[in-house]
Amino acid sequence: MIKIGDSIRLEPSDGSARQYRSKALAVADGAVHISYPIDEQSGKTVYLLNGMQFKATFVGQDGGLYIFDTEVKGKIRDPLPMVVLAYPGEEYVVRIQRRRYVRVKANVDAAVHPSDSEFAPFVTMTVDISAGGAALLVPPAHAPLLRPGMAVELWLVLAMRSGEYHYVQTKASIVRMADDERGMAKMSVEFTNLAPQDRVRLIRYSFERQLEERKWENEQNK
Repeated sequence: MIKIGDSIRLEPSDGSARQYRSKALAVADGAVHISYPIDEQSGKTVYLLNGMQFKATFVGQDGGLYIFDTEVKGKIRDPLPMVVLAYPGEEYVVRIQRRRYVRVKANVDAAVHPSDSEFAPFVTMTVDISAGGAALLVPPAHAPLLRPGMAVELWLVLAMRSGEYHYVQTKASIVRMADDERGMAKMSVEFTNLAPQDRVRLIRYSFERQLEERKWENEQNK
């Protein structure tokens, strides 16, 4: 899927919002050799240590944006100096929808607060989530107090596959109120002032959930 000459962007898996750009110089079994990456903020060459982990993105031949987990495996000179990245294979590469953030099913712990004392704060969990919004369950006593267009404040707890927890705080606007398949009240919200670093974290969280779903589907089909 990834080809020689493709531009690659690397984002550290530790939650940092930094981005590094590079280019694929060779593709081997289980590995991609890239040029020494450049920090997009400073414009300087970045020297990566073995074992560092990243989310790597590239544009495929179909024009789609793809992402995969990778790790620095070493450095070689053949004849140019290159960094060796682990490549998990096409089954672990996920296509990102560009026009709309991918929404994944996920039960993320959440707290909902009013913007102007319209209701008492409550804790709940999401039904699904993306980097642009979420759907959350609503306690029966609160459902009549919520309506489309109302502004709320959200606190979300993202449990990453690495064991880290990221706490996201954002304002949001209620898009719609509905009932889920169990008859429980559900509200869909759009994030309205999400910090860039939190959007990156939500994209990473959604990507990890996609990988988990794909792994489960592969195991079911065996």
